[in-house]
Amino acid sequence: MNSRPLVLASTSPYRRELLARLRLPFEVGAPGVNEAALPGEAARDTALRLAQLKARAVAPKYPGALVIGSDQVAALDGECLGKPGSHEMAVSQLRAMRGRRVTFHTALALLNTASGGLQLDEVPTAVYFRDCSDEEIERYLAAERPYDCTGSAKIEGLGIALVERMVSDDPSALMGLPLMRLTAMLKQEGVSVL
Repeated sequence: MNSRPLVLASTSPYRRELLARLRLPFEVGAPGVNEAALPGEAARDTALRLAQLKARAVAPKYPGALVIGSDQVAALDGECLGKPGSHEMAVSQLRAMRGRRVTFHTALALLNTASGGLQLDEVPTAVYFRDCSDEEIERYLAAERPYDCTGSAKIEGLGIALVERMVSDDPSALMGLPLMRLTAMLKQEGVSVL
């Protein structure tokens, strides 16, 4: 079994719940980084940069640990969609996405603070949204209030009703932490989940 501490560089309760599924002990560190995209930066590149930045921000507090950073950015017609933060922005995002395909880029970084080694990858998920009415969007937002979720939809909750279909190599990626890819990264560091 792994003797090195495992640290999740995130304050997201969703990522915490996902990582707990692996049944490995872990700590949580708040990265406190600016999650804004850089001018002209593609969604995939933003997610990869932020996942690495989060892991590196937490690393100094955890020498000898394996630090997990993750970030998710959605893209619609080349435009980045982040967390809406407000009801008005969530309505705007969901209206723009209805009847459309949106790609959610979920990036994952695993930093070994002892060796400095970094594994970095991204798992895309294509989400095809239903053509929901304004009334359905309002009912959904009133019920779930997903203002802290990329793209304004909690797929692990009632947000699934907004979706027609999804295409991904890892279903947990859409929820914010690609566990299949993470288990492979951990194995490369000598940590076996099973």
